[in-house]
Amino acid sequence: MAAPKLRAVKPGEKPRAKPLTIVEAVEAGDRLAEMVATHKRIAKAVQDEDTPARDLASLTRRQLEISKEIESLRRQLEEEAVQDADTSDEEWSEEAI
Repeated sequence: MAAPKLRAVKPGEKPRAKPLTIVEAVEAGDRLAEMVATHKRIAKAVQDEDTPARDLASLTRRQLEISKEIESLRRQLEEEAVQDADTSDEEWSEEAI
């Protein structure tokens, strides 16, 4: 396992939020967090030596599918953020009130 990378903390910087569990993500309605938590859970099962060999093929296939879904969701969220940032203000009209 690789050692965590250390860096200087910037003034006022807050620590990263703790990742949600699968149940917490579902309850929060956070699809990306749900997929990330599921991805992590499946990865643990794949790496576990006690996981039956018959289950490894389906688990690794699902692992790859979830990776693609996470990538797609992140790309979609980034595109939405860019679109939201690019919207310009409309002209103000008092008559509209």
